Amino acid sequence: MAAERAQAIGANTFQIFSSSPRMWRPAHIEPAHCERMRELREKYGCSPLVIHTNYLVNLCSQSEEVRSKSITAFHGEVERALALGAEYLVLHPGSWRGLTREQGLLLAAESVERALDGLDWHTSHFKILIENTAGAEFSLGGNFEQVAELMHRLRDIAPVGSCLDTCHTHVAGYDIVTPDGYEQTVRQIEETIGLKHVHVWHMNDARAARGSNLDRHQHIGEGTIGSDAFRRLLHDERFVHCAFIAETPVDEPGDDERNVARLRSLAAVAFPVK
Repeated sequence: MAAERAQAIGANTFQIFSSSPRMWRPAHIEPAHCERMRELREKYGCSPLVIHTNYLVNLCSQSEEVRSKSITAFHGEVERALALGAEYLVLHPGSWRGLTREQGLLLAAESVERALDGLDWHTSHFKILIENTAGAEFSLGGNFEQVAELMHRLRDIAPVGSCLDTCHTHVAGYDIVTPDGYEQTVRQIEETIGLKHVHVWHMNDARAARGSNLDRHQHIGEGTIGSDAFRRLLHDERFVHCAFIAETPVDEPGDDERNVARLRSLAAVAFPVK
């Protein structure tokens, strides 16, 4: 139904969970459902398909039990993504609490390699996307440098890129609100991750202030980021290759449709980009 729902709200790309995001037990997806997903995406011209990894997955956990469960769960995520024909699988790098950041990076890379064992992803147009985080203590990926470092460690292991979240970027302290700040932030992305390696933007306004490290999403144009920042991003030709996915709240029925419509309206009305 996800492709049908995306079509109904006016979206030409979408993100799903392929299993419950808060349970270790994996879902089984029937081959017929995978084929139907491919058929509907082709019918509606809906691409790319983005899958978000289970929230429980922590590939750099100090706990052997949690890390083992995470590796198994991430293996299943990749397996289902390939079966569904998804282009991207978004991964939160995890929390290195109880370790050093260097140990966390090393464990995350090793865990991804173990999770990919036995999977044939070489012939598909599939990438794992490392998502930046809100910058909370011990959270790996709280700045662009950490995202880039994990991508670098994974580049010989897996097809890898990045997914950037506007709310996470803002509350981590980067300025995407003012024209000058936006340009500085884009330069930092280019110097660390590389603009061509950013494949998806999660488009979320923020309830919290810039630099607060509080991951609280808000409806487009109703938070501390504001409409102009989204309009600027949507019109930036340096990100023309990206998919833009709303992860905004659903406070009332129809909120998803309203946020997609808001993004479409901002994309349709240009203004000079400094």
